[in-house]
Amino acid sequence: MIFGVFVPQGWKMELQGIEDPLGKWDKAVEIAVLAEELGFDSLWVYDHFHNVPVPAHEAVFECWTTMAAISQRTTTIRLGQMVGCAVYRSPALLAKITSSLDVMSGGRLDWGIGAGWYEHEYRAYGYDEHLPANKDRIRMLRETVEIVKLMWSEPDATYEGRFFSVAGAQCDPKPVQSPRPPIWIGGGGEQLTLRVVARHADRSNFGGKPDEFAHKCDVLRGHCAAVGRDYDEIVKTWSPEIFIRETEQEVVAGGTRSFWGEPFDSWRAGNLVGTPEQVCERIREYQALGCGGIVPWCSDYPDTETLRLFGERVLPEFR
Repeated sequence: MIFGVFVPQGWKMELQGIEDPLGKWDKAVEIAVLAEELGFDSLWVYDHFHNVPVPAHEAVFECWTTMAAISQRTTTIRLGQMVGCAVYRSPALLAKITSSLDVMSGGRLDWGIGAGWYEHEYRAYGYDEHLPANKDRIRMLRETVEIVKLMWSEPDATYEGRFFSVAGAQCDPKPVQSPRPPIWIGGGGEQLTLRVVARHADRSNFGGKPDEFAHKCDVLRGHCAAVGRDYDEIVKTWSPEIFIRETEQEVVAGGTRSFWGEPFDSWRAGNLVGTPEQVCERIREYQALGCGGIVPWCSDYPDTETLRLFGERVLPEFR
């Protein structure tokens, strides 16, 4: 099992209790370093500019500069984005950014990419008046992955797609990982996104309660068969919210921590919420369904109790 964890970067308003922007950044770095010390495999950030559930003028650290900085404060832990938005940066620029970060970190990049969904920030940042239609965003996602893979490997990359093209694009230095950094594709769209996963992903990332996760796996298995891909080559991962306390009483007293306002029972059913023993049991349930990695977001940030309990009481059960 792969065990990653998100760094608090402000997207879910988790840093609002820290007034000074420098203090917010210090907390992000502190938790990144702690996660490495606790033995997590990887660190992750979201690729967003505005807060959720609504923009709130609260700090959100940009994902690529955050990962570049953290790469210099850590030594072994892998670094990823869950997931980058294909409509925010050109594929050629992404190839340059990702290859640079892989070199800067000594070969620790996990490249996460998805189709994007947050229309407010898309319009606010002047990309266009409206997000492209879903089928077009998925096509943009596929072309992005194909161009980045090409630029990671070819001296001079040329590609002509419906939405993106490059003509003799050079990307030096190349990533140092061999044959290339792992590609994580996020999203559970059954007709289009999972088809791209079947063709191009080393890791998939989709969520849902156990029955929903199992269904997505079955759909992905079908797409793999259709394109001649070995389903077992793709590591299926899940990114739930997580809240751990020593006792059931403390868990219940904590109430729902869903930033969407989901009721406690429903939020708990679809995430990792419980005592260390209960969380281990839930992870084993997903593992039995074919899940090969967990990348959670700690719902009590900037507090580190959940992070520490996960690292000290849950990780050892799966090593």
